[in-house]
Amino acid sequence: MRKHSGTTTRHPRAALAALAGAQFTVMLATSIVNVALPQIRAGTGLSDSGTTWVVNAYGLAFGALLLAGGRAADLLGARRVLLAGLGAFGVASLAAGLASTPEALIAARAVQGLGAAAVAPAALALLMGLFPPGPGRGRALGVWGAVSGAGGAAGVLLGGALTQAWGWPWIFHTVAAATLLVLGGTAVAVPSAPLGDGRGASRPGGAPAKRGRFDLPGTASVTLALTALVAGLTDARRLGWADARVLGTLALAAVLLVVFALIERRHPHPLLPPRLFTEARVGAGNALMALLGSVWIALFFFLPLHQQHVLGLSPLATGLGQLPLAGSIMLGSALAPRVARRLGPTATVTAALLTEAGGLAWLARLSADGSYAADVLGPSLLIGLGLSVAFVQLTALSVEGVPRGDAGLAGGLVNTTRQMGGAIGLAVLATVAGSVTAHAENDGRPHVEALAAGYRTAFGISAAVLAAAAALALVLARRASRRPGALPLAHTS
Repeated sequence: MRKHSGTTTRHPRAALAALAGAQFTVMLATSIVNVALPQIRAGTGLSDSGTTWVVNAYGLAFGALLLAGGRAADLLGARRVLLAGLGAFGVASLAAGLASTPEALIAARAVQGLGAAAVAPAALALLMGLFPPGPGRGRALGVWGAVSGAGGAAGVLLGGALTQAWGWPWIFHTVAAATLLVLGGTAVAVPSAPLGDGRGASRPGGAPAKRGRFDLPGTASVTLALTALVAGLTDARRLGWADARVLGTLALAAVLLVVFALIERRHPHPLLPPRLFTEARVGAGNALMALLGSVWIALFFFLPLHQQHVLGLSPLATGLGQLPLAGSIMLGSALAPRVARRLGPTATVTAALLTEAGGLAWLARLSADGSYAADVLGPSLLIGLGLSVAFVQLTALSVEGVPRGDAGLAGGLVNTTRQMGGAIGLAVLATVAGSVTAHAENDGRPHVEALAAGYRTAFGISAAVLAAAAALALVLARRASRRPGALPLAHTS
């Protein structure tokens, strides 16, 4: 039996399995539709822009509402918010599989994103509450990292297999069934975490003993700002960065972020309280997580495209090709706490980022007449190891030492920076890759070679971004070491 600050659970492994299942399901829904988009388009009569919004509706709602979901977990109780989020997520998944019109499918995907925005921060807050600092928390975060990374790879595999075997609706039916299982496991195995006023007090059900007020103006302004930012970046991929609609939407996002900052300075219970950044190393963790996220989502976007459009693999073969990457992610996540204890957290983060950068630099040498074994397998193994270790350490950095009453918000913030970094990175990289491909075709190169040139460019830029992130990690660690009583970047041992 584990006891911690008023929380008791007889089966901590079962609770961890349920929480990890919730995170896996959220990540699965992010990537499972990618391989099936042509079939979804044919089955529902989607236009080109509508097909894009099958992906974007989920990502936009998820990214824009994460902060609100995290704060709701702190104020209403993380377990309650997690159960409600899983319920909404499961119903929306079922509705997406039953959708027969483009409008119904896109609306269901948006509600899926809303549910995911409640699930991700609440589950992470519960995990941090159930496992106190030490080896147990390190192992728990290793599991968290494994399912977070493997969920993206598994989505490609399941999406291809299910679409080829039974048709695209089954990708959503499968997610709905998985959510039902996770919901049942959470209700049975996960107790109420001791979230509350930062002093350890809590009420039954995980509701804080001393409630703050929900920052409705701040929540509304930052949610609208993030929505405008993601929408503008999405349109930039399709319309170009100089389009008036894109520039107007991005300008609106900037204005709303300024409004949010002004609201936060005056609100007695701000959505992002200053203590969140002064009492923990949250700023460094989120800055590095944004850079990691900027190449994470792009990797799972470009790699399946290269496998299908350049190497000519089927959807099922493309999905199977993600298995080594998924296995490498799971191995790296399991080893991350042990590596951090041996090398130290700063060296671990730096080495992990450089390892992933090396794998991406290897992918930047892709050949149009290459093969999976020669061009994709080796880099996938390196990328999986580096990505998983970096993710585990940066998640720990972003939530370690945060007051208990802000645990949900800290979880929402680190997920937001990863999502927003991913949205920005994908928009920029897709634009650059598309431009390189267009120039190559204008120069008379065959279409497949032009595509390969664009993908190579995207992977090369991604490698450079992670190399810069590794350098930034060293700078931030040096600055932190000069503060009295400061710890290195992260501490999960």
